[in-house]
Amino acid sequence: MSVTDVEVERLSVPPPLRTADLTMSDGAVIRLRQYGRPGGRRLVLSHGNGLAINAYLPFWLPLADTFDLVLFDVRNHGENPLHDPAAHNWDRFARDMGEVFTGINAAFGQKPTVGVFHSLSAVAALLHAVNAGAPWSALALFDPPLYPPHGHPLQPLEQADMDDRTRRARRRPERYESPEQFATQLRRGPAFGGWVDGAHLLFAESTLRQDAAGGWVLRNPRELEAHVYETNVDPTIWPRVSSVNCPVILIGADPAHRFATPPAPSCRAIHDEYGVDYAMIRDTTHFLQIEKPEACRRVLAEFVARLG
Repeated sequence: MSVTDVEVERLSVPPPLRTADLTMSDGAVIRLRQYGRPGGRRLVLSHGNGLAINAYLPFWLPLADTFDLVLFDVRNHGENPLHDPAAHNWDRFARDMGEVFTGINAAFGQKPTVGVFHSLSAVAALLHAVNAGAPWSALALFDPPLYPPHGHPLQPLEQADMDDRTRRARRRPERYESPEQFATQLRRGPAFGGWVDGAHLLFAESTLRQDAAGGWVLRNPRELEAHVYETNVDPTIWPRVSSVNCPVILIGADPAHRFATPPAPSCRAIHDEYGVDYAMIRDTTHFLQIEKPEACRRVLAEFVARLG
């Protein structure tokens, strides 16, 4: 099935081949969904802060023609039930990465696996990799917002962007009348103008849930979203990316875009300073996989092909 097939009226997430609910060591539940070709090379995908992997459908659905895909949402996001807010932190996200990898092998069989992560999940995968070793065969990381080392010229930009995102997250509406209302709000934002057709409503449907009163609320509560932005301040990951024990590629947004955010120049800087493999997707923002999904897939496929 291609994205074109589901874009006639709206983008719809097809039913997965199989699902598995994993229970983390602290009791949080993370749901796995398998798509694609079970005999193909396995890609595991997750998303950014406040988002949900279903919202990335324009990027990942065509990959199902070739690859064995396993999708999951970060705890307290997407299809996962809400868990203890006190455990919604970077240390726990990193620990979840290792437990999710083990759970995928138990649920769907062992095979070489490439982690394909964006933003929050990309930083969590790196934090786990530098501290515990990467279980992945390789990591393809889209625009990770890594905090620059102290004294780095990009650190003030990253800190200012984090502060701004934290403030905006705390001001987000907690309730919407419908996903369509949220989608309309997104379409009016100039920073979201580059999304492919249908992505705004898909985003709304993927990040909202209906409550008992009939309204629509954020699946990832705004205080949790803000907390993640506010605490993403570990400067030790940046210089250690090149020492991760598996191949890594940083796939960054365009630093020259009018709505560029600090992860775009940061990815390029890590490449320049440490020689980490890097590709830039022209004319994209932090939502590069929703703006230029075909270009992102092409870079990913070339990286996977080089792995042999």
